Amino acid sequence: MNPDNIEIVLVHTTHSGNIGGVARAMKNMGLNRLTLVAPLEYPAPEANWRAASALDVLESARVVDTLEEAIADCQFVVGTSARDRRIPWPLQDARGCAERIASHSVRERVAILFGREDRGLLNEELQRCNLHCHIPTHEAYPSLNLAMAVQIVTYELRMMALGDKVGLPEDADWDTPFSSSDDMARFYEHLEATLVEIGFLNPEAPRQLMPRLNRLFNRVRLDEMELNILRGILTETQKAARRPPD
Repeated sequence: MNPDNIEIVLVHTTHSGNIGGVARAMKNMGLNRLTLVAPLEYPAPEANWRAASALDVLESARVVDTLEEAIADCQFVVGTSARDRRIPWPLQDARGCAERIASHSVRERVAILFGREDRGLLNEELQRCNLHCHIPTHEAYPSLNLAMAVQIVTYELRMMALGDKVGLPEDADWDTPFSSSDDMARFYEHLEATLVEIGFLNPEAPRQLMPRLNRLFNRVRLDEMELNILRGILTETQKAARRPPD
């Protein structure tokens, strides 16, 4: 496991105290890379107070405007989710996710996304993820504080590090680097435009086509060469669709 390749990303955090609590939870477990996506209030005294001795994590935190900026160069993205989704997605508990994260972090940049305090990550944000992490709380009171959720996931990562039994992922010897989140986002835009152009996708009634295609490609993970091949196919498909009939 490489902690320097693991980034905790908080999306649209409402309460600044939770940011400080997350910083403390991270430092407790040996992580220090924190990114904040459009926090409601930051910097804030309450964040500093809650961070206690983890002010260095706060001071080095990145603050960005969009999720796209936060995960642009990441090759493996995990989103935390407390709800069942309309379309099933690759899902594991915190322990299973920690094993995957630890393994991928050896050679890849990994982001772990935590959403808003009141409603978590939106569906379109979860669609940017390769894996969803679910913390199976008791049904009588399923709500978790943001810092508590981060603490659970980072604790499991710490146990992976202490156990020192996490090997490289099965595709560690792959011949080409895996595509970044930013590159995949451009691919999905290209794919959607092409499907509309050839009449396969009706933008007025898209149903669940693009989310299902997102899930497909996020599950198999494309490397840079495979992505370039697919982008080339899409470009030639568009050219053929625009070519007048003989």
